[in-house]
Amino acid sequence: MDPLFLRTRVGSFEVNLLQDGFYRLDGGAMFGVVPKVVWEKRYPADELNRIRLGLDSLLVRAPGALVLIEAGIGSALGEKEIQMFAVEQPHPLPERLEAIGVKPEDIDHVVLTHLNFDHIGHCTRRLPGGTFVPTFPKARYHVQKEEMDFALAPPRRLRASYPLDAIRPVEEAGLWVLHEGPAEVVPGIRLLPTGGHTPGHQVVLVESGGETLVFWGDLVPTSRHLDPGYGMAYDLFPLRVLEQRGALVGRGADEGWIHTFPHEPEMHFLRVKRGKKYFETEPIEPA
Repeated sequence: MDPLFLRTRVGSFEVNLLQDGFYRLDGGAMFGVVPKVVWEKRYPADELNRIRLGLDSLLVRAPGALVLIEAGIGSALGEKEIQMFAVEQPHPLPERLEAIGVKPEDIDHVVLTHLNFDHIGHCTRRLPGGTFVPTFPKARYHVQKEEMDFALAPPRRLRASYPLDAIRPVEEAGLWVLHEGPAEVVPGIRLLPTGGHTPGHQVVLVESGGETLVFWGDLVPTSRHLDPGYGMAYDLFPLRVLEQRGALVGRGADEGWIHTFPHEPEMHFLRVKRGKKYFETEPIEPA
């Protein structure tokens, strides 16, 4: 099914899954010490050892607010990067929003799990003259202050992961909201800092009517990473990832959360339960 039409309900909230397309990353980097013969059964690699991953965002229709969670890879990559990551973008995120009747100026809040390039690309858009401006001009953009501090002064080898063209124009417009710890964006949408993947990484909880949905960000980038043995070479603090993931996935299983992920190519909404060895998943049919 086309992800354009994927939606679910969390209590009184409607949640739309909007896909900015697909890209490819090295399978070994995505799955760390897990052998290729294991992970390739589910995620087949191409001739360059890359696997196809989703670029997923959520639009939450909360009472009195439209909240966008994550902003995709964007449309400002150069030809070299497009080829390197094999970006497929038949319908970029703004087109997905338009197709369900949402204009950029309708968005009230943009929530970002962290500030890597493949999660913040549509925070800004490029005008014909080359200037970048906020894509969602009336929105407040939410991130942890620790993440912003790191993004503005990363180690040299990580600079390409934090595109300033997607960060500075939002700052100049005065639209960033920098949190220092757990926070509530609007009633029912909470931010929970985890660290691990990046210093200020956070996950997002959507809660209404006794139901909870979690958007994992890169703490759990795909459904396969629910298995505690799967870690990414991209994680800056891998032991922190394992600690936070183990505690929160277990809590989500015990409390019946709906799980969704930024890079899952196929199984977008799941419930999780404890199995004999690890966690077992059960897909949720779209509403």
